[in-house]
Amino acid sequence: MVILSDTHGLIRTGVEPELAGADLILHAGDVGSAGVLAWLERFAPTIAVCGNVDGDRLSLPATEIISVNGELVYLLHQLERLDLNPRIAGLRLVVSGHSHKASITQSDEVWFCNPGSIGPRRFRLPITLVGLYLGAKTWDGTLRELMIPPGHGTERLETRASFVMELPDRDAGLQTDEG
Repeated sequence: MVILSDTHGLIRTGVEPELAGADLILHAGDVGSAGVLAWLERFAPTIAVCGNVDGDRLSLPATEIISVNGELVYLLHQLERLDLNPRIAGLRLVVSGHSHKASITQSDEVWFCNPGSIGPRRFRLPITLVGLYLGAKTWDGTLRELMIPPGHGTERLETRASFVMELPDRDAGLQTDEG
């Protein structure tokens, strides 16, 4: 699965190697154009939410809840607008964008991921996305930065951080009628 955000209508072909291996793409808003969604759909099924620059023209929902390998993922553009308790809701991962700043944190057994932006460079922030490799007990992730050399050099993705999301055993602590 590839997680990205804040394309603002820009298609960056340098991220295609990461997209080519995806089974699912999550876009956390500020898509910018239908062309971006069509481009992403060439690689994998894409689920996107509306960002503050999208308005009604793309007919995107404000939030989405997706089941991925039996785990719930909540997708929205601005984390500040999260209107539920993710742990009580049974979410494993909350994905947001908006800030253009990549971050991956965990709180109260819920992971929070902002992949940064692969759109136009904002301030001096890096151009980033997140790849997640989904296993039964762990989700292994990488934060990848698109390196753009000066002039006409070839763009390339470099790993900036790796992380492992351990999935707790959902059956642990459950009582049965036996024994």
